[in-house]
Amino acid sequence: MIETTEPRPISPPQAAPSPLRRLAAIRPAYWVLIVLLVAIAVASPAFLEPQGYMNFLRRAAPLVILAAGQLFVIVAGGFDLSVGSLITLVVMASALLIQGDPAQTWWVIALVYGIGLAVGLFNGLVVSWLKVPSIITTLGMLLSLKGIALAWSGGSPQGYLPDNFRDFGRLTWRGLPVVDLLPLAVVVMVVAVALLWWLMHGTVLGRLLLAIGDNPRAAELAGTRVRLVRTIAFVISALSAVTAGILLGGFAGVSTNVGDGYELQAIAAIVIGGAQLLGGRGTVPGAVAGALSLAALFTLLNLIGLPKPLRDAAQGLILIAAVGWSVWRRRRGGA
Repeated sequence: MIETTEPRPISPPQAAPSPLRRLAAIRPAYWVLIVLLVAIAVASPAFLEPQGYMNFLRRAAPLVILAAGQLFVIVAGGFDLSVGSLITLVVMASALLIQGDPAQTWWVIALVYGIGLAVGLFNGLVVSWLKVPSIITTLGMLLSLKGIALAWSGGSPQGYLPDNFRDFGRLTWRGLPVVDLLPLAVVVMVVAVALLWWLMHGTVLGRLLLAIGDNPRAAELAGTRVRLVRTIAFVISALSAVTAGILLGGFAGVSTNVGDGYELQAIAAIVIGGAQLLGGRGTVPGAVAGALSLAALFTLLNLIGLPKPLRDAAQGLILIAAVGWSVWRRRRGGA
């Protein structure tokens, strides 16, 4: 006997997502950035000129690089509060060692990257092997680095950064096609972000960091070398801070408080960009969008003439709101 089977019903093709659904899927950080950029353009039409938006990107470059590097620690479930003081140490140490001599620039830059590597390794080893909470470890490192920088300089700006060092923050190529002008700081930002994007989203390192942030015990049972991966995250964060410090020294000069507050701005930018505090979620494009949103907000507040104390207060409120939003979203996701 020949058995026959009824033909299976063909399911109708899935309808393509509507334009409104696609728009709703865009992360809020991108909408915030767009709104702020439009507001800046309305308040200052010169922003739409190449000089305007390129200068904006140049000023935002240190925070963008810092946030993209800090993301590696955040997604693994930690914090790195030492990056602001590391920026200050980089700028002041560079000025003290170079003393205005252009011939000394390159070995000093190599040295400050070595300092960043040592700071990242120390943070990672203490957190991963001694099990000290990252917020305590990096807070202690913040105080230590700031103390070293102030003791070394006598508590006031000392030394001088030569032009070939300051070019990282000030050099601009002009007369280029399409963009007309291009700051070197923007090129450094693009290269750094591309490298960090590749590490987070194009290699196994990023997947391991996300797994550790989501459930470190499960990641360890699956064979992940949790302590090594966390240490690498702190090293990446520290090296990103060194890069940000070189750019800030380039266009802000030598100062004893050049890095103050950058650690909190970086965390706020990451949370605004959709990352989850306590780890497990986050993207480099989101961190970049969050950093650009913060830079755009500070630019807008400056354009409308808000005094610096009020701008600082606004920064604190933004940090509280960003963290609160992250916690609320985490609870809603777990519900």
